[in-house]
Amino acid sequence: LPDQYKRTLDPLVALAAAAPVTSTIRLGTGILLAAQREPIVTAKAIATLDHLSGGRAVVGVGFGWNVEEIENHGVPYGMRRDVARRNVLAMKALWSQEEAAFDGFEPSWAWPKPVSGPPVHLGGAAGPKLFAQVAEYADGWIPIGGKGIKAALPALREACERAGRPMAEVIPFGSDPTPGKLEYFAELGIGEVVASVPSGTAAEVLPVLDKYAQLL
Repeated sequence: LPDQYKRTLDPLVALAAAAPVTSTIRLGTGILLAAQREPIVTAKAIATLDHLSGGRAVVGVGFGWNVEEIENHGVPYGMRRDVARRNVLAMKALWSQEEAAFDGFEPSWAWPKPVSGPPVHLGGAAGPKLFAQVAEYADGWIPIGGKGIKAALPALREACERAGRPMAEVIPFGSDPTPGKLEYFAELGIGEVVASVPSGTAAEVLPVLDKYAQLL
């Protein structure tokens, strides 16, 4: 297990701490392991975050790769994508319907409703399975690092067209931005990049943020 994953904070608790000391930055998970979370409680937490932050929540969802971790949550590894899909669809129902029912729970009230939706983006490697899921129930794709995006865009666009929906948003995650790389992304029609920041102390993180600020 990479060291950076051994002491990571819970994303929703950390974002709740960030919400009152910020005003415009979007508050996104990168990523939320939806298959390993109970959807009713998670939907409530995300809706609360979105409500209290004035509609700034963004839900980045991943399927996970750690077999032991996933199965310790009672999810067979081979079923993680299906369980994540079910949980995301359940959360979307709770966010949008006055009285929501879904596979696994009876008609329920869930308030407050989120302000923004919120948008859901799926993380993962390019491929027909992922793009079909993005087109079905997500708002965007989060490629890791940014390599191979140009070659993948036609397949994502085709999947969205087959689903009868607009092209999904593409937000590269974990990129080390440079002026040239950002210009390249802009030429591809990408308007947002999530930069890589170390998991560390303020002394380690702030110089990196200062470097990125020069690109704004």
